[in-house]
Amino acid sequence: MSRLKRITSTTRAGWHSFLRRRTAVFFTFFFPVIIVAIFAGLVQTQPTGGGIFAEPPAYYIPGYLAVVVLFTPLSRVGSEIARHRDGNQFEKLATTPLKRWEWLLAQTLVNVVVIGLAGLLLLGLTVVVTGVSVPLEPATLLLIPFVAVGVALFCGIGALLGNFADSQDGVVAASNAIALPLLFLSETFVTPDLLPSWFRPLVGLSPLTYFARGVRGLTYSGDAIGAVVTNLAILSVLALVFFAAGAVTIPRTD
Repeated sequence: MSRLKRITSTTRAGWHSFLRRRTAVFFTFFFPVIIVAIFAGLVQTQPTGGGIFAEPPAYYIPGYLAVVVLFTPLSRVGSEIARHRDGNQFEKLATTPLKRWEWLLAQTLVNVVVIGLAGLLLLGLTVVVTGVSVPLEPATLLLIPFVAVGVALFCGIGALLGNFADSQDGVVAASNAIALPLLFLSETFVTPDLLPSWFRPLVGLSPLTYFARGVRGLTYSGDAIGAVVTNLAILSVLALVFFAAGAVTIPRTD
């Protein structure tokens, strides 16, 4: 079997495995509804009154998208690795031609599709609920690679968590411990001026910051295309690094 067929068949199997878990399907797509209902409501209550939600609603589009791009890959890939380890699946995979990075790539492709659909739903709900307008320009199509690369990056980090956590519960706990600080300290919902001056340079250490800056440049601030592409390039390099690290640490046997 060729490499392309191995990846394709593994991706197809991962997609059907996701669809069979009805609870996972429900909450994957219901989660954006909750996020928009809660956060968009809060944004509209204080449009100019100061505090965290003092910016116009469109400012927070990167934050809404970051929720699904960040949380879902971390928990899904990490839990999948923990589940495979508990079920001795890696021992079985070691007897096949499928390589570790091919398996992780297949899991990543499934997540790109799932989260891409969830992100599209979230973006549509944001437009309907808050009344914001997303620029309909050719450059706006860069949202697609931003979401895809962001998902790949956090799939790599999720793989690392799945390998180092000792159980599925440990993966969930570790995912939340990493995701929650990143979500609010990466120029998503909290503007840099609200952070202590000594902490602001550290925001650049978060990979989610480059996702937020790039998406905001496309949907709100109208940044030059060069600045948007620079953020996408940085995000892509980080995605390659974390994907490679996650693939290397996937166990060959249990």
